[in-house]
Amino acid sequence: MIDWTRPTVMGILNTTPDSFFDGGRYRGVDEALVQAERMLSAGAGIIDVGGASSRPGANAVSEPDELSRVMPVLEAIHRRFSQAILSVDTWRASVAVAAVEAGARMVNDISAGAFDPALYPALAHINRKSPVYYVLMHMQGTPATMQLNPQYDDVVTDVLDFFLFKLHELQQMGIYDVVLDPGFGFGKTVEHNYTLLRRLADFQAVTGRPVLAGISRKSMICKVLGVNPEQALNGTTALHMVALQNGARILRAHDVKEAVETVKLWQALGGDYSSR
Repeated sequence: MIDWTRPTVMGILNTTPDSFFDGGRYRGVDEALVQAERMLSAGAGIIDVGGASSRPGANAVSEPDELSRVMPVLEAIHRRFSQAILSVDTWRASVAVAAVEAGARMVNDISAGAFDPALYPALAHINRKSPVYYVLMHMQGTPATMQLNPQYDDVVTDVLDFFLFKLHELQQMGIYDVVLDPGFGFGKTVEHNYTLLRRLADFQAVTGRPVLAGISRKSMICKVLGVNPEQALNGTTALHMVALQNGARILRAHDVKEAVETVKLWQALGGDYSSR
């Protein structure tokens, strides 16, 4: 479904009241449909729908609340834009299963299967019927604790070892279509984040898996520039170009138009993944 020889922009569609940048903007189905259409028209290849904020210190969301936020929006987008590739941003098996049944083709999990032991068996069952993509993200700790005191022996080696271990586990269960997300800002200092970005190519080179860069408007930009998330678009665009140069296959972005333009400029500079 996705051509990994060229970059894809994943548009972020939060249906939460408390996301760090756009919380509360797209909680209604009508507002979400307008935003989905806007992102698809701007060139988004994937729409990622999430119903539970994962910002540092975010409050836990119950399963019924997450389902009630995500499913009406996802179902409405699939009805209106049946050819769009939809992703569900969840760590819950029940939400993942419901989303796939409603048309989602990707499960974006911040927990790498750690928060719900039923998720991987559910994905394995789904993949026996029709393969879906799984985004495997690294996080140290939980959203409530991840930024208290993140430490690594070597952040790139530690994250890569984690991916290799989890990829083996997933393959043993019959889950093969895996995208790697180093988890920028999830249990990492600013220095950790920039080290991961500088060496982003290592992950694809070692594992052969496509890599997602989720850096849009995050604190790794805000802290360096002394700005808030609303002022971090320029910094996001600059780092998106770095991510593309270092092999990112997916840019997960709030601002799809600007991310797509960055991809076009990268391509004009001679960007080509097919030879890598």
